[in-house]
Amino acid sequence: MLRALINRSPDLKRLRDEGYKLEPRNGFLLVHRIPYLNSSLEIKEGTLVTDLDLAGDKTVKPKNHVIYFIGDQPCNKDGMPISGIQHNNATRKLVSTITVNRSFSNKPNGGYSDYYDKITRYSDIISAPAISIDPSRTAKVHEVVEVTEEESVFKYIDSNSTRAEIVTISEKLVGQKIGIIGLGGTGSYVLDQVAKTPVLEIHLIDGDHFLQHNAFRAPGAASIEKLRSQPYKTDYYFDIYSKMHRGIKSHPVFIDTLNISMLDELDFVFICIDTGEIKKTIFDYLLGRKIAFIDSGLEVSVAENSLLGTVRTTLVTDQKNDHIPKRVSFASREDEDYKSNIQIADLNALNALMAVFEWKKHLHFYQNLEGEYTTIYSTNMNEIFNEDHKS
Repeated sequence: MLRALINRSPDLKRLRDEGYKLEPRNGFLLVHRIPYLNSSLEIKEGTLVTDLDLAGDKTVKPKNHVIYFIGDQPCNKDGMPISGIQHNNATRKLVSTITVNRSFSNKPNGGYSDYYDKITRYSDIISAPAISIDPSRTAKVHEVVEVTEEESVFKYIDSNSTRAEIVTISEKLVGQKIGIIGLGGTGSYVLDQVAKTPVLEIHLIDGDHFLQHNAFRAPGAASIEKLRSQPYKTDYYFDIYSKMHRGIKSHPVFIDTLNISMLDELDFVFICIDTGEIKKTIFDYLLGRKIAFIDSGLEVSVAENSLLGTVRTTLVTDQKNDHIPKRVSFASREDEDYKSNIQIADLNALNALMAVFEWKKHLHFYQNLEGEYTTIYSTNMNEIFNEDHKS
């Protein structure tokens, strides 16, 4: 992926061909061995670091004119800082493998046309005093950086996290093995969100086929040809989301007592089914193995020719599970008092988003001052209720 990025981006390729030492890493571009003068008038070498704006596997015009630097303060020949590019002198961790010491700002009219323009401009400014003392020093060292394929669950670089500057926060999700039981309306939208995070694996578990009614409460748009083939839901979503995420696993089966051990290696499970008896078995099994999970619930009924909806998400952990009886029904849909099964795509999506928010709060991706374990949204009251706080 990394060699392809350079080869398919004319600006990066030009930098490499001219001898700049490039290293794409975690959505950033590092340019090593930039000579500069420190305050003692010693010639040192530093590294320029810029986030990358990408279109697939090639660069586009940089939106950010600021650049980071790893090294001491670059100075003029009088030992004073190069003031024209001063921006911020705070040491900062961009990702776990990249810590920068300062940033610079130099914005031309109209911004930088490409990354060649941006890198060479900053390199020239920072290096000029050092080169004036020793003309043999240059950033064009023609030194190759040996890189292997980036260890990433994504098939292309997550430039969104780098642009939003939340890579270190996103790393809290790295390595997680996630299970989604039930790929109906809610479960499919859970997948749509989780597939855009750097979790290690996403196990899709559902024995149903993807049929025409499913298409009207699922993310995206299924073709009529796909509907005619009646694929398993897990295979249908695998084909879509494995284009982006390497860790999608398809299990076209219903959970039962014979195969429930497939949950053993998971770190977190989203339960998006309404069948009662097996849900109770899943709850007990996960609790016995101290695997945290979220149960999603959706109730829609007809009242005066309008719909009333209630959306619920309930987080369960080994530290907090005494709230299960008052929040989760283990009755079957066939039971007389639990027979409504109206599904609406927007409520399914909301249910999934609430579940993903709760999961991310559980992992401290989002700050969670309230500390609730159950969240309930009511359509007719348009209110969100936070319940079941850990005592």
